[in-house]
Amino acid sequence: MGTIAEEAKKCVEVLRKGGVILYPTDTVWGIGCDATNPEAVKRVYEIKRRSDSKAMLLLVDSADRLARYVGNVPAVAWDLIELATKPLTIIYDGARNLAPNLIAEDGSVGIRVTSELFSKELCYRFQKAIVSTSANVSGEPTPNNFGEISKEIIDAVDYVVGYKQLEKGSAKSSSIIKLKENGTVSIIRE
Repeated sequence: MGTIAEEAKKCVEVLRKGGVILYPTDTVWGIGCDATNPEAVKRVYEIKRRSDSKAMLLLVDSADRLARYVGNVPAVAWDLIELATKPLTIIYDGARNLAPNLIAEDGSVGIRVTSELFSKELCYRFQKAIVSTSANVSGEPTPNNFGEISKEIIDAVDYVVGYKQLEKGSAKSSSIIKLKENGTVSIIRE
């Protein structure tokens, strides 16, 4: 088990080659890949046994990086991100510069700015958005910690992060809101 920096560096090497990782996030453990690589995204759908019509969310390390993936970030988004007291995923219209199989049919994408130490370092080092979908087969319960992740998922990825594996807490999923270009907010999950 290396340091956060060493683990992030190993993950970046795997992501750059189109690989899939299992990593801790600011919420639950996630299955991740390069959000701009359609083949890698396809593998994540396959690992989860999930239809690619069900969109997956992305992590970025800073609000500034949003503009690369969203055509028009509504002004209220900056306040929502800054004022959020727990992890907040925002679904934006006008997704761009991403793997096409990651974008919802209505052209939207869910993105969360992470502040958790490892996932933030990973996103910063990778310099691109990273897919973050819960580490379970679709339809099965979301694992609360690393110890609850199935062997099937662990065996299916290319790299498993050693950091935070021993933590036993019960992680919670993020809140999700949909933010229209005109600033209208809809709560999807509290």
